[in-house]
Amino acid sequence: MARKRRIVTPLPTIGHVPDELWERIEPVRNELDPPAKTGRRRIEPRRALDGVIYHLRTGCQGNVLPKEFGDDNSVHRTYHRWIDKGVLDRVWALLGDECEELGGVDGEWQAVDGALGKARFGGALWVPTPRTAAKEA
Repeated sequence: MARKRRIVTPLPTIGHVPDELWERIEPVRNELDPPAKTGRRRIEPRRALDGVIYHLRTGCQGNVLPKEFGDDNSVHRTYHRWIDKGVLDRVWALLGDECEELGGVDGEWQAVDGALGKARFGGALWVPTPRTAAKEA
């Protein structure tokens, strides 16, 4: 007799940062990356975070972000500014602590996804192998 298939209902993905989550992230962002008083006008930080999450979850190229997240270059600049200022590290630590209290995160094991692609234009056609030892013959 065949086994019954288990029906798995996937969890909904985050398309946009919920209000409750943004209320916890915003003080950290304001502390480490306050709004600029001079210079180029920045995009709305919540939209930038939505764009960063979309980019990291889908793995799409940065220049094909949907227009709802704003200009792709602005999202890219914001992401790197937050990395340099430690905003995303602090947010990750804050949310990880809260999830541990709820029993939702096991910090002992985490995984990162990766992808490999083929060499463009076929790579090097012929490269001499460097000698590692003297000839014995």
